[in-house]
Amino acid sequence: MSRINHNSGAGTFRVSRRAFLVSVVAGAAVFGFERLAEGFGAQPAAIATDTASNSRLFEPTIWFTIDSDGVVRVNVPKAEMGQHIGTAIARVLAEELEADWNKFVLVGVDSDPKWGFMATGGSTSVVDTFDVFSHAGVAGRMTLIEEGAKLLSLPPATCTARAGVVSGEGRSVSYGEIVQRGNLSRRFTPDELSKLQTKHPEQRTVIGQPAGAIDIPKKTNGTAVYGIDAEVAGMVYARPKLPPTRYESKVLSVDDTEARPIKGYKRYLVIDDPSNITPGWVLIIADNYYAAIQATERVRVTWADGKTSTVGEQDLLDHGLGLIKDVTKGAVLDTGGGDFDAMWEKAAKKVEFLYETSGVLHFQLEPVNALAFEKDGIFEIHTGTQAQSFILPYLAKALQVPESRIVLRTYLIGGGFGRRLNGDYIIPAALATKALKVPVKMILTREDDSKLDSIRSPSVQRMRMGFSEDGKVIAMEHAAVAGWPTEAIFPSALEKSAHGIPYDPYSISGADHWYEVGVLRVRAINNDLAQQAFRPGWLRAVGPGWTNWALESFLDEAAHSQNVDPVEFRLRMLTAEGRNAGTAPKSVGGAHRQANVVRRVAQRAGWGRRMPPDCGLGFATSFGQERRIPTWCACVAQVRVDRNSGVVTVQKLWVEIDAGTILHPDGALAQAQGAVLWGLSMALYEGTGFARGNVNDFNLDTYTPVRLSDVPELDVSFVDSIESPTGLGEPPVTVVAPAIANAIYAATGVRLRKLPMRPADVKAALAPGKSKSAA
Repeated sequence: MSRINHNSGAGTFRVSRRAFLVSVVAGAAVFGFERLAEGFGAQPAAIATDTASNSRLFEPTIWFTIDSDGVVRVNVPKAEMGQHIGTAIARVLAEELEADWNKFVLVGVDSDPKWGFMATGGSTSVVDTFDVFSHAGVAGRMTLIEEGAKLLSLPPATCTARAGVVSGEGRSVSYGEIVQRGNLSRRFTPDELSKLQTKHPEQRTVIGQPAGAIDIPKKTNGTAVYGIDAEVAGMVYARPKLPPTRYESKVLSVDDTEARPIKGYKRYLVIDDPSNITPGWVLIIADNYYAAIQATERVRVTWADGKTSTVGEQDLLDHGLGLIKDVTKGAVLDTGGGDFDAMWEKAAKKVEFLYETSGVLHFQLEPVNALAFEKDGIFEIHTGTQAQSFILPYLAKALQVPESRIVLRTYLIGGGFGRRLNGDYIIPAALATKALKVPVKMILTREDDSKLDSIRSPSVQRMRMGFSEDGKVIAMEHAAVAGWPTEAIFPSALEKSAHGIPYDPYSISGADHWYEVGVLRVRAINNDLAQQAFRPGWLRAVGPGWTNWALESFLDEAAHSQNVDPVEFRLRMLTAEGRNAGTAPKSVGGAHRQANVVRRVAQRAGWGRRMPPDCGLGFATSFGQERRIPTWCACVAQVRVDRNSGVVTVQKLWVEIDAGTILHPDGALAQAQGAVLWGLSMALYEGTGFARGNVNDFNLDTYTPVRLSDVPELDVSFVDSIESPTGLGEPPVTVVAPAIANAIYAATGVRLRKLPMRPADVKAALAPGKSKSAA
């Protein structure tokens, strides 16, 4: 176990943090670009260097190269947004390649189709890349040993590779020298790669060992390059004047009289977007961004509002509740069959409650931005995006060109959290450069970014459970209503129920849990009013951010209704039978592994001990993002409630995580801690209302995430495992809020069923005469 306690046209441009060298590559029609070499921590070098220099390259697959200096350049097909995915991928490659870790360089790739489907989110990056880079490393090591043996005049079977050197019978040759002198023309097909034998877990010497993240040095010395830093000669700046509603707003008139005196202001541009992603946007164009900011405030635009201009949060929740009550609405997931209605009727005792969540903003540090220009019929976009494959079809529709005429150059991202899975902000910049025939760099201010953020949708959920006479759970239903990000952003990923009804799998994941509850019915219901009012987005933890809130709060209530300890209640249902037994390779052990983290964290936290007055322990568990790649997680929260003010102080959080093999311990801890703190933030502090067709909060004066002074003691622990690695960015988020809610109940007898749980809500629930079981 690894345990950590924590208290608290071609042209030349200057090569610096805020500019790159752009040049035509080998006569191609697109610009060459460093492709994040600076941002990912690489040594400065233009992308054309490898093909233009005298250095030889070994490139057995598309995933990496080694030069005659022994430098390994890893092509990272995932977005780097602070989670150190590049380092994790490099560790996987290094394990099998046996190269010198000090010579690894990370290279961000563009949107070339050869990289496959490109999206970074949902804790899927390690799962998606582990086998690919493991096999690529084997191919490289095997070929280097063969060629090194030839140079040493030795049989390959007598040679080994370690730290970038091939050795045998007391002699050695470095990888760099092999690249310089050997015949390294061999290339491997994907099929050949998949058949290569990788190391057994006991043989690993790199994976799971401490190592610094490759990208940190340049992030700390200011030389890392983010999308907001990209510049090209002759570009103009743009800031959008945003419409009153996300959809259907129409520009009636624009008056820029007051903006014309501003030095640097050039003009305004009404966006005509065939993709209908950014209707009603007006771009203010200037020579510099300061002028664009100032002019935007002075340009007067008259719009015809969209039909959702009067929609508020209560409208969304009321509409959702109506959809839940209508049994014809939504898709019923296949959870193993059985007649829920029949078992519900047979139940000797029934428990039923509603749970709600408010919308949540992303508020990533770097506001969204994009730089676009056209050269020789190719539109080139420089930006930070989590999903090139999501936005390319929309870009093609907006620009009315084939996808082959669009190249996305991806940069370091100053916080993604799901916001940059929606590439809506790229489209206006691309349309502007098409219209103006000059490079356009569009940057949204913090307020702009928040106003039309792809928020995590408000949700309403109904939980029902039926018990037999002897207290056994025989039926359970989970119905969840919310806006669906997949329908808005990548509709081809919608799935169909057994009855052919489409649903968003990422908005219901978590409800298809690993508990044995007899007959389980899960209904995924789209809130069509939310879908019209805003562009629903994914946010860290995605669907389980609301589904696990309802599930784990409800299980606590169900346990108390049966006078059973909440931990024991869960363990009784984590039997690992049938569909909950798990399958190789990702979910080996099934519910037994979830039961294991439940027991471990309960023991560490001293579950069941007596607590001081107004203090309590609460419990929650989860399996993370999806059943196919479960990350088992459990949390105990210790809280104190001030009855006079309603303030809840979280004193300590214990978290136990089984994510299989941990590739990069330092990165794993950082992700887990960040996830836990965001879970805390959304539990008590963070959330926005919705009114008049927009979110209520646009900046951090009214939107109040957790502050440093509110950070409790954290005790994060990982299960030591050799099973397949799964994701770490999402799962710990989902267990914190229900654990806190359950702890509040243990401390006061008050049950809160809506996120966030603010002091006013707690105080109101504690008021004399208020029902303590229905706050």
